[in-house]
Amino acid sequence: MRSLLQDFSPSTVVAGFVAVLVGYTSSVAIIFQATVALGATAAQTASWLWALGLGMGLTSLALSLWTRQPVLTAWSTPGAALLASTSGLDMPEAIGAFIVCGLLIAWAGASGWFEKLMDRIPVAIASALLAGVLARFGLDAVVSVKTAPGLVLAMAAAYVLGRRLWTRYAVPGVLLVGVAYVLGEGRLSFAGVDTSQLFALPVWTAPAFTWHAAIGVALPLFIVTMASQNLPGVAAQRASGYATPVSASIAVTGAATTLLAPFGGYAFNLAAITAAICMGREAHEDPARRYTAAVSAGLFYVLLGLAGGAVAALLSAFPRELVAAIAGLALLGTIAGAMAAALKDEGHRDAAILTFLVCLSGITVFGIGAAFWGVVAGGIATVVAGWRRQGN
Repeated sequence: MRSLLQDFSPSTVVAGFVAVLVGYTSSVAIIFQATVALGATAAQTASWLWALGLGMGLTSLALSLWTRQPVLTAWSTPGAALLASTSGLDMPEAIGAFIVCGLLIAWAGASGWFEKLMDRIPVAIASALLAGVLARFGLDAVVSVKTAPGLVLAMAAAYVLGRRLWTRYAVPGVLLVGVAYVLGEGRLSFAGVDTSQLFALPVWTAPAFTWHAAIGVALPLFIVTMASQNLPGVAAQRASGYATPVSASIAVTGAATTLLAPFGGYAFNLAAITAAICMGREAHEDPARRYTAAVSAGLFYVLLGLAGGAVAALLSAFPRELVAAIAGLALLGTIAGAMAAALKDEGHRDAAILTFLVCLSGITVFGIGAAFWGVVAGGIATVVAGWRRQGN
């Protein structure tokens, strides 16, 4: 049996870094908005980054090392958006709501009902869901040509050549070309890095449990986290061929939420988009060794949590177009594979393409994201198709 160190490779380490870069830079601003809405102090905001970084890092490390599969966790981005739009709630009440949400997530995992629900979703629909969620990142990469044509085209050329000449290191090559290009243009600025806040410290906030916070925050936070985050997270694993223990993984994220809530760890869940970066062929040709990409991401997340705002500012120094391009290119193989799996079965083809389009649309209804509604649309199409076949 190979050792952990033998399973690591430069490509898996870079895949882990890219996953963290994409996950952090794409939504950390929403976290700051959520802390402002709840009236957090500067110390509490740093504590949130500490709790979220450690929560994602330690759960990713534990689950990936335990299962020897690439299991990556994330903070609930739609949950943060929900918190950012909250008014009339103070920090202790919010912390109490986070604990309630964590207990609900842990119950959803421990009871097994969420895994049973996922077992009823056909592979074609799960694959279409994954393709629809990820395709937007591919589109963002293409659109970024408008504002940074030289950078994006140079990275695209590096990807095409890399896939032809050095397949395992195509994505690391793209990242190096992108960084070299922005350095040459002088666009990689570290002026915003605050070295005075190099290390974050945890700040305990005593929870206050109220009915209006439980109903108005905890329940919606639980619903959007399960429907908009955990559902595509499990779909990503299954579409990539990994039989990850769903119930145990969900229960772990719920337990982490409950324990870290007093410090700002408001909701953890299984990742989909960033996990797909760690589960694709670009991470490693051998699927059995891709778990080290998630392990690498976990280590980077822990460092982010310990370093607090300084590292957040460091990552934000990367131009938006570079992040969009590296995400889109790193996910191309996964998008293609998911589309192929989604459309392979002619009996589920209509449901799959409908799921794909709804997920790609990015619509949000009742605060629940497109991933959930894509599965609903695909499920209805599957049921109707079943009735039609029975009628014939």
